[in-house]
Amino acid sequence: MSKLKKQVCNQKNRDNWLSQAHTLSEALPYMRRHSGETLVIKYGGHAMGNKELANQFARDIVLLRQIGANPIVVHGGGPQIGEMLDRLNVKSNFVEGLRVTDEKSMEVVEMVLSGTINKQIVASISAAGGTAVGISGKNDELIVCEKIRHTSNGQNPNKKNELDLGLVGEPKSINTKVLDKFKKSDTTPVIAPIGTSHKGETLNVNADTAAGAISSALNAQRLLILTDVAGVMDSKGDLITRLNVKEAQKLLKNGTIHGGMIPKIKTCLEAIKKGVKGAVIIDGRVPHALLLELFTEHGAGTLIEPN
Repeated sequence: MSKLKKQVCNQKNRDNWLSQAHTLSEALPYMRRHSGETLVIKYGGHAMGNKELANQFARDIVLLRQIGANPIVVHGGGPQIGEMLDRLNVKSNFVEGLRVTDEKSMEVVEMVLSGTINKQIVASISAAGGTAVGISGKNDELIVCEKIRHTSNGQNPNKKNELDLGLVGEPKSINTKVLDKFKKSDTTPVIAPIGTSHKGETLNVNADTAAGAISSALNAQRLLILTDVAGVMDSKGDLITRLNVKEAQKLLKNGTIHGGMIPKIKTCLEAIKKGVKGAVIIDGRVPHALLLELFTEHGAGTLIEPN
């Protein structure tokens, strides 16, 4: 290598190092701010299915522990469950577009969530230099649920019908003692969203809903929901980076927030109503989305805060 090329290479390296140092310096106030805070993170979508993004997520969790934060991971697994049901030729029944979870399907759900995905996430965090433990909502009655019964008008708009969706639950109580012990340790809990009923039934729980209920019970500083979209969009398709509760409710009412974003925003609003300081819809497709959201001014999605 010529002397000139070496000088150019050294200058590029120096510029990169200076850029990294500048980034770390800017992040320091945010690291101090989030030290000691409980952060409930719903992990799913593309961020979980892409190996590189999954490894980056694991490193982000380790870093959050290192700065003194208390991250709690709640993961989904819908696509993986669907694939396994198809592979095992377990047919799914649907009522008005909603999946009915019978006992056979529930066995597959639990196998995939607790037996496969949960262990993969724990292994990734361990490989990144952290300590994690996988648990289910069934452990020590962490998530106690009631069975969901979907109300429908069916063919008659004047008559409401209750549809039994099978073994699908909605959290009614969270055993915070199970999670309190992790706050004072270096271990990150990774939770599979499976609950139990008062009768001892195993119930499938929506991961967003489970994360929202856990964040509320722990009075968390942040609920962070990783998705496959940039965040909440306005009527022109531009990202809204910040909303208060009233603004979010208005966007729900006028239809700006629509489709699959509706239940996510409702989960965020319910968590804030119950004491969570802020909830964020994060673009999980972005590398190190968690760090960008927590350690930069611009964030990586849409932050919803109390009025």
